[in-house]
Amino acid sequence: MVEGWGERRLRVLVAGGGIAGQALAFWLSRGGHRVTVVERFPALRAAGAQVDLRGQGIEAVERMGLLDAVRGKLVDEAGVALVDARGRARATIMANTSGRGRQTLTSEYEIMRGDLVRILHDATRDDAEYVFGKSVDGFEQDEDKVVAHFSDGSCGEYDLLVGADGQGSRIRRAILPEGFDPYRRLGIHMAYWFVPRIASDSNIRDTYMVPGGRQIMRRSHNPTETQVYFVLREGSEGASAIHRAPVERQREFWASRFHDAGWQTERFIEGMRTSPFFYSQEIVQVRADTWSKGRVVLAGDAAHCASPYSGMGISGGLVGAHVLAGEINRRPGELPTALANYESALRPFVNKIQGQVNPRLLRLAMPMTRRAIDAFQATTALACLLHIPDLAARLSKEDRGGTWQLPENPAPTTNV
Repeated sequence: MVEGWGERRLRVLVAGGGIAGQALAFWLSRGGHRVTVVERFPALRAAGAQVDLRGQGIEAVERMGLLDAVRGKLVDEAGVALVDARGRARATIMANTSGRGRQTLTSEYEIMRGDLVRILHDATRDDAEYVFGKSVDGFEQDEDKVVAHFSDGSCGEYDLLVGADGQGSRIRRAILPEGFDPYRRLGIHMAYWFVPRIASDSNIRDTYMVPGGRQIMRRSHNPTETQVYFVLREGSEGASAIHRAPVERQREFWASRFHDAGWQTERFIEGMRTSPFFYSQEIVQVRADTWSKGRVVLAGDAAHCASPYSGMGISGGLVGAHVLAGEINRRPGELPTALANYESALRPFVNKIQGQVNPRLLRLAMPMTRRAIDAFQATTALACLLHIPDLAARLSKEDRGGTWQLPENPAPTTNV
């Protein structure tokens, strides 16, 4: 126990070893608690595509003492270009590296998800217990404890269970009313994977728009690999269901939707078939009326997924872990009060970042017709010619998290 922090050592079980789960383990272990993180994958899930840090998320990492480690793994992405079928840039929005205002489409803190996961794990593995290849299949609780039942048939007794198990959270389903749908669906789907990098793949993220509400993005994160994203605007039940299908069927779905798209589509689809990494998802927000019940609480995407289009998904998980750990560390003997304070403190921030996602604007950026695409690109090109995106970013008084202030540190970081 760190002197001056809390008055009771809690046994905390964190379900999920992703960004939010590990950030929570970081702060709770430094508050003196015994933290166990269970992750259903057999090893550290250090995979995934490129993510970014913005606003309060950068500050949260800095308070952990990990900002230099993050800087050492940043991806060199200079900006975003809208390209035509020949790969020619019609408009380019560069990153705001002035240190003032807000980030543009590209943050100055772009990092691969796997690198961020490894940084967090290196900072927590000596203080928290990690158990891989195991998940929480159910639980029961009373006023004094929560008993977790694990996928291997074992069970364990804890003072607190944290569901940090992502946007499809099992823990969330167990604490919310039966039949409650926490998802705000945006009618957009995305798949991403890696292909070999070629000479023309630059450090500018290319975005290619295709009629039918389709979009292809290409960005390169190291000298040998390039990330490919297929994005689809579709509200069908089949599109929503495909993400639960076997991976081969998912690949077939995306190939069929984009086979006639042009540009480098043939290269990308061929690479999809052999890529060691492939992920398909529906873009949703998670909106729940409550984040806790008794001795069970939600964190990260399980509580408040803001969607990739918010630009604050990773930052939201880091900030939420910071707030939750702070309330627990300051009131370990008063968990109901701590969890209530967590919700009241974090809700304004979550409402702000979720409100940044406007479905109408998203649909505008994914036109259905060639005429609409041409109009969108011409308007964007004119704005870039007049330096409007750059000036708007530099002169902005707040980033995407608004003026909401990160609370005081959850615990000292002397052993980082």
